[in-house]
Order: sequence, then structure tokens, then C-alpha cells
Amino acid sequence: MPQSKKPRLLLISFHNSYRIAPYIKAAINLGLEVTIASEGKHSLVSEVANGLHINFTDAETTLAEILKAHQKKPFAGILGSDDLTVELAAQAAHAIGLPHNPPQAALYSTRKDLARAQLALAGCPVPIHCLLDMTLPIKRQMAGLPWPCILKPLNMSASRGVVRVNNETEFLLACQRLQPIIKTTTGEFEQQHLLIEDYIDGIEIAYEGFLHEGKLSSITIFDKPEPLTGPYFAETIYVTPSALSSKMQQQVKAVIQKACTAYGLNTGAIHAECRIDANNKIWILEIASRTIGGDCARMLDNENFSIEELAISLAIKQPIKVSMPEKARGVMMIPVREKGLLKRVEGLLEASRIKHIDKIDIIIREGHELQPLPEGNQYLGYIFASAEKPEQVTAAIQEAYACLEFVTAPIFKIV
Repeated sequence: MPQSKKPRLLLISFHNSYRIAPYIKAAINLGLEVTIASEGKHSLVSEVANGLHINFTDAETTLAEILKAHQKKPFAGILGSDDLTVELAAQAAHAIGLPHNPPQAALYSTRKDLARAQLALAGCPVPIHCLLDMTLPIKRQMAGLPWPCILKPLNMSASRGVVRVNNETEFLLACQRLQPIIKTTTGEFEQQHLLIEDYIDGIEIAYEGFLHEGKLSSITIFDKPEPLTGPYFAETIYVTPSALSSKMQQQVKAVIQKACTAYGLNTGAIHAECRIDANNKIWILEIASRTIGGDCARMLDNENFSIEELAISLAIKQPIKVSMPEKARGVMMIPVREKGLLKRVEGLLEASRIKHIDKIDIIIREGHELQPLPEGNQYLGYIFASAEKPEQVTAAIQEAYACLEFVTAPIFKIV
């Protein structure tokens, strides 16, 4: 059978990633063939099962496999779908000579402690921070800490393991609770350390943009209208366009451009989280070299554009034009509030009938065990809305969420 003459994209992804489907769709729209590199040899998803099978814990062998596949049929671009695959994608693209971020820069974007240190050296506005060594006596490391402060794992996402503590007692209890959480992460150092940083009071925003030849361009800024004050930090509502002034939005962009330069990032999608305090100082919480997570990216879709298409176009050095929807849009990532087995969701019909609500997706099935933060990293689903004004979007989402009831049953452990 003759080989396809279409350019080929290599997508490095975990076999169960929700990002695979939108990337495949985007690649097809751009006229590309897609090969999935994952550990999903026995996946029920044909694109994964028939893809390139690699071992994420053996980078040397994995890179050799990717180079071998490239020699048989060249890749036009390489992308990592998630935080934990962007460094490997950068290494592979570097080895082949395709557009990429330096592997070290990609590492900074996935390791919070290294990122903080790099940004501080470059004079970027990041919270005061230090490392906590969980193998040493905790009390000896508490002297001089600011209260409140934040404890967070070094390389987890979706706010998993992020805790605000207000005093020494809460600090010690949080360390106890976080110990088993960080044991599930990758890397010995990451399993033994937590990041401590000063709590920044203020409004929180998310920035979506992209780099091309080192220059940052904005896609949008999302406001987060619901306060995120802790003790845990479940993301809830994102709304665009932002209510920030044009001047403040330009300042946000300038701060993030400086941070990207400090990392050494030069190409691809950028997702950033910032806080703006009462003095209008912009503090960097996160700079990730990937698109926005979850199904939130669907807010940005229109007939001419998807953010996955943009990411792919940058990976093959043929950037497409960005176009945003005309209406205000928003999404709520429905948080898990209570531990238990999900029995059913009530109020869906009533919620879906609320003005400006476009769609409600419940992605957790009945019978699934729910685990709230800080241990969990799930959302129950998404509420999407659109309207003429952002405040109408926010109000509709809040009204729809108030209609929903998630009925759970307790979990009994067999001893």
C-alpha cells in the first residue's frame, strides 16, 4: 500500500488523554496525518493502539524509537499534549531539527520550583518562595515563613495538592496530608519536596497566547469572577473578554513575554496564570508551554479556528491566523465538592434551559468514585455559556450551577 503524501504530525501523549481527539480533528482540518506516541499498546482507541509505542520512563530509548520512525517517514512537526510530555517533545524535535522550545525551557514550564528560581533570577514578579524537604524535620524548616502561605507539589496540575495554610498548625497538618499525594508523582526529588510560597491576595486571571520566533501574541485573557482564596483552589469559572483595561492587558502581556524569555521559550502555545494585587502589580503563578487544559478550549472554537490547530501550525512553522468568537463566552469547570460514589446528577434539564447556557457536559459517569481537592484532580464536567456581555455569561453559569445537585453515596472500605 503506498504511503500517504500528507505531512505527518507526531503527538506525544498519555494514551488516555482527553486532548488526543481534538488534536486529531485539528490535524485533519489542516491536512496532516497524525501518529500518536504513547504507552497505549492495548488501547481501544485505534489511533493510539496503531501508533508509536514508547516508554515515558526511558527517554533515551524513546528518542531512538522516534528517530527511527522519522527515518521511515519524516515528521513535519512534534507536539506534547500535556505538561508531562512537552519536555520529551522538545527533546525529540531538537534531535530531528523541527520547530521546538529548548528542552530546558520546556522543563522550566513543568517544574514549579525551577520555574520560580529562573523567573526570580530574571527579575520577574513571582511570590517569595522556598523548598520544603519532606525527608527532614518539618518544624525546623518553618522559621520565618510568611502567613498565610501556599504549599504545592512541584509538578502536578489542575490545582492538585495546592493548599493555603494560615499558621504553623495548619502547615503541619497540610504536610501530613500532602505526603501521600506527592508520592504518586514522577521523580524522586519531586516525591520528597514541596514548594512553599507567599500567598498573593488579589484577582486571578488566565492568559492564552502563543510564541512565534520568540515574540508573544495574545489570544485572550480570561477573568475568573469567583474568588480563589483557599484553602484549596479548584478552578471554576473562566470568562472572556476580560474586564481589565487595555493598558492592564498590555501590562499582563509584557510580564508574560519577559517570563517566556527568561525560560527560553520561543515557539508554541502559552497558557499562563497570574494574580493582580490591590496595587495593580501582576504576579506570575504559572507559565505553561501548552494550550489551556480540559475542554475549556472549546470556548475559543469557531468555524475558522481552534487552539489545537494553532498549536499544530506553530509546530510545523506555518502559523495560522487567530480569530476569536464575537460573543462573550465562558465555562465553568464543575468542581468535585464531596467524596463519594456518584449516583446521579439532578437538575440538568432545568439548568440547560437557562438563558445564555449553550451546553452542559457531565463527563463523570454514575458509579465513579469522586475525590475532591487536594487529593483529586477531576472535574465533574463543564457548563458553557455565551452572551453579549461577560457579566451575563457569569450570571447564567452561576444560575445553572445552582440548579445542579450531585447525589453521592458513601464509600465503604473493606478491611
